[in-house]
Amino acid sequence: MMTEENVASEELVWRVLHNTTLTEELRDSEIEALARIITVREYKAGETIVKQGDGNFGDELRDTLLILGSGEVEATATTGGEQMTLHLLKPGDLAGIIGFVGGNVAQVSASVIAKTASKVLLLDRMRFEALLNSQPAIVYYVMRGIVRHVHGIVRRMNMQSVEMSNYLYRNQGRY
Repeated sequence: MMTEENVASEELVWRVLHNTTLTEELRDSEIEALARIITVREYKAGETIVKQGDGNFGDELRDTLLILGSGEVEATATTGGEQMTLHLLKPGDLAGIIGFVGGNVAQVSASVIAKTASKVLLLDRMRFEALLNSQPAIVYYVMRGIVRHVHGIVRRMNMQSVEMSNYLYRNQGRY
């Protein structure tokens, strides 16, 4: 039986998937197949989604890609002894990429916290990999989308680093 809440969740998933790098190369029918394996979870402001140092990520989110549906989420990681913060502000932003692609989550020390009331789309790796037999193109194009997303983050961080270096060392006469 379709409830109002289910319809709202389906509409959210559909809208977010159409506005993320994950599905840029997918047709509507493929996005629909992907949407069927995504679940939506709501978090209150201040609620921890993934706790730093929790090697199991609460087991259920260990191999799960988090896709911001609505609200604002903050991912904070400790890398090389330094704290880095990534704000997920717009629907379609991703977190949990390393665990999802099969990286060693024991080496990841990150926390993901809802800064405002948020809805997060959850894509479980096992359910996603099950598409390999029936619809391998979806898996291929989504993984390309993840690479594009990560590349965008790296490019932005590199540009910010160059800007900071230019500012600190007064390079290129712009400061």
